[in-house]
Amino acid sequence: MENNKSKGIVLSLVGLVVLVLVVFGVSFAAFQYSKTGSKNNTITTGVINMSYNEPQNGINLMNALPINDATGMALTGNNNTFDFTVEAEIVGTGNTTINYAITAVNDGSTASDSAVKVYLTKVNNNIEEAVLAPTLMSKLEKTTSSELSKAPSNQYVLTRGTFTSSITNSYRLRMWVDENYSDGSSGGTYKLRVNVYGAAAAQ
Repeated sequence: MENNKSKGIVLSLVGLVVLVLVVFGVSFAAFQYSKTGSKNNTITTGVINMSYNEPQNGINLMNALPINDATGMALTGNNNTFDFTVEAEIVGTGNTTINYAITAVNDGSTASDSAVKVYLTKVNNNIEEAVLAPTLMSKLEKTTSSELSKAPSNQYVLTRGTFTSSITNSYRLRMWVDENYSDGSSGGTYKLRVNVYGAAAAQ
């Protein structure tokens, strides 16, 4: 009887030790598992700089006669083209997407938006690539309050897009009176102001 009692105590002790070892082993394994693997930290940009390099940010038409698109697209020289550069710099490391927009605003014109066409190209080593085909100002999309670039509402959109690294892009804007427009005169002025906006996309 005493022998059976001793065996029961020994078995209980062994069982308790085994239970402690199992619990400790499971806890240790869980602790070890929680330490495996790693979390990737994304460092986003601290500063976004967009600069606009041009003595004046606009183009004017004064008493211009209507011309066709082929002639308008070939315009050269002062008062016929407006060259500007957009520099966007992402400072820092990590993955950052910038939403940008190049917009235009009618800056106190006497001529109608439906009279004037604009044509935007990107210039690289004197080679031009069309960004915006010849389009009437009145037909251009306008910015809204939900604009990802944070551009103010009600501005004409010349182009928009995204970038993920620092860029420098050169553009050329042409503007002319559409050949199909006629108000009985060639008078009037059209003044266009060009703006650039950019904002980091939500991460």
